[in-house]
Amino acid sequence: MDTRAATGAAGAGCAPGVRSAAGAPGTAAGVVEVYGPDGWFPVCALTALTPGRGAAVLLPDGGQAALFRDRAGAVYAIGNRDPFTGAQVLSRGLTGSAAGRPYVASPLLKQRFDLASGACLDDPGVAVPVYAVRVREP
Repeated sequence: MDTRAATGAAGAGCAPGVRSAAGAPGTAAGVVEVYGPDGWFPVCALTALTPGRGAAVLLPDGGQAALFRDRAGAVYAIGNRDPFTGAQVLSRGLTGSAAGRPYVASPLLKQRFDLASGACLDDPGVAVPVYAVRVREP
């Protein structure tokens, strides 16, 4: 069983019966969990995430994350705040891929952010936070 979190850290606190979101098949049922300051917490059912679309999630510390599920079934969580405008809008951005890596483009100024690393593809000095994410099977 693959227990790597979407950030790529092997093991990353995954318990038995938990698969990495990045390894989850597109039709699998399960609960998406994000790793926060107090550990893993559930955010939504995997089936609630539409491939290619984002969803905003309120974090326990009051911040926001943007969740994305790609067409292959991988799930990613990055900060929802656009660092160029300060607006909480990345969950509403357009998704795509560059050099085989998934990204989201801000709906405001269109800067692209790598969903796996958080790096801005258009300004190497800028990044958004990346959160470990997993899918817990029922």
